[in-house]
Amino acid sequence: MTKRTTTICLSVAAVIAAVAVIFLILGVTVFKAKDPITTVDSVALKDLDFSVDVRKPTVHLTAVIETAVTVTNPNVVGFKYANSSALLTYRGKEVGQAPIPAGEIGGGAARGMNMTLTLMADRLVGDSHFFTDVVAGTLALRTDVRLPGKVQMLVGVPAVAYAACDLEIHLASRGVKQTCHYKTKL
Repeated sequence: MTKRTTTICLSVAAVIAAVAVIFLILGVTVFKAKDPITTVDSVALKDLDFSVDVRKPTVHLTAVIETAVTVTNPNVVGFKYANSSALLTYRGKEVGQAPIPAGEIGGGAARGMNMTLTLMADRLVGDSHFFTDVVAGTLALRTDVRLPGKVQMLVGVPAVAYAACDLEIHLASRGVKQTCHYKTKL
């Protein structure tokens, strides 16, 4: 090998090493995958209609719960999520569901999602606690939103954003008290 060929090879190797170090630094700092942030903005009770027949212990109940959720993507790159759903549960049993269509949230952007959960009263009839809860005037429900997707780096990094809200519906005042918890897995 000549001196010139050696110099060219070393120069090319140095440039490749410098580019690799720059990509490594950017990958660890700027392009590091961050958790998508899920926030439940509001939970509202719409169309609540219930009646209790004490003579033959039965309850007729219709309820629609509207939930507004915002998902914020703090990453520089997009977060692409798959079809999912919001679930409404009563004492661990699913009593309502709302679909969440697949979509994408750009880097540094936020997306609001409005979901309407209709309570399927026929699923509550067999629950022994349901009649007592309605007579007591308070119905405890839970909403769970799970949004699986990928943060789109050079390779897709799997991420799942969770939001869970414990709802306490006061039947007489038609009020809703909520306590929400959030979690994200990368």
